[in-house]
Amino acid sequence: MERLKVNLCGIDMDNPIIPASGTFGYGYEFAELYDINILGTFSFKGTTKDPRFGNPTPRIAECTAGMINAVGLQNPGVEAVINEELPKLAQCFGKKVMANVSGFAIEDYAYTCEKLDRCEQVGWLEVNISCPNVHGGGMSFGTSPEAAAEVTKAVKAVTTKPVIIKLSPNVTDIVSIAKACEEAGADGISLINTLLGMRIDLRKKKPIIANKMGGFSGSAILPVALRMVYQVSNAVKIPVVGMGGVSSAEDVIEMMLAGATAVEIGAANLIDPYVCRDIIEELPSVMDKYGIKTLNEIIGGAH
Repeated sequence: MERLKVNLCGIDMDNPIIPASGTFGYGYEFAELYDINILGTFSFKGTTKDPRFGNPTPRIAECTAGMINAVGLQNPGVEAVINEELPKLAQCFGKKVMANVSGFAIEDYAYTCEKLDRCEQVGWLEVNISCPNVHGGGMSFGTSPEAAAEVTKAVKAVTTKPVIIKLSPNVTDIVSIAKACEEAGADGISLINTLLGMRIDLRKKKPIIANKMGGFSGSAILPVALRMVYQVSNAVKIPVVGMGGVSSAEDVIEMMLAGATAVEIGAANLIDPYVCRDIIEELPSVMDKYGIKTLNEIIGGAH
């Protein structure tokens, strides 16, 4: 449907809906439930240079209007993703996929991105410098403009595809970090990743999660995400991918009015695996309700 189409970093998308990394696996599990080609694209599970088992259990804690996770980037490593996961995905998904990349050193990011950049199926590289639940690397790169710029430059030097830097909300000045990434050559900014949170077991009188703290996501964080997307999209000239607490077609429109070109949906996938499909189907009627002809016309409309 023409009115839902958007263009993200030079690549046309049928609609702006993107299941967020870590909530959609490598896609083929959801393809058993519905035709995932309905999606704009999806961001696959955070991938690192080497295989990772992740953090000790328990890794998940429930909370009001959300959840806390400290999975710790469990993944089979980039070689296995290229040789095993992407061929499986090709059997059920005919569009370009967004590759989500994490690392613990600048060299790790560059290595993994260079490998994935060569894959025909990969359309964008979403570089996660904002994971709050792994020790060493991860979020430490996303908390200073200088470090964020350094990762961006290193990745851009070895890739040809659009690089979207995924930023952390656990900072005091999100705008300065986004601008540093833009100046270093980023093609887009993705935000927000999870907030840092914890829960305590009243019986054991100890944190529920073995990692003590983890990433807080879910509908409770939508106002924070909207505020940061609004701030960043106002300060940079590159596209912004908005996410954080989105769970309805109305939320998608709100996020786009704040300045997002495309919208990722994360925790809601874990509650309802059909949520992205349903949002895409509901968008036209919600657009009619608010007098919106095309989604393109509302990007940044609240500014």
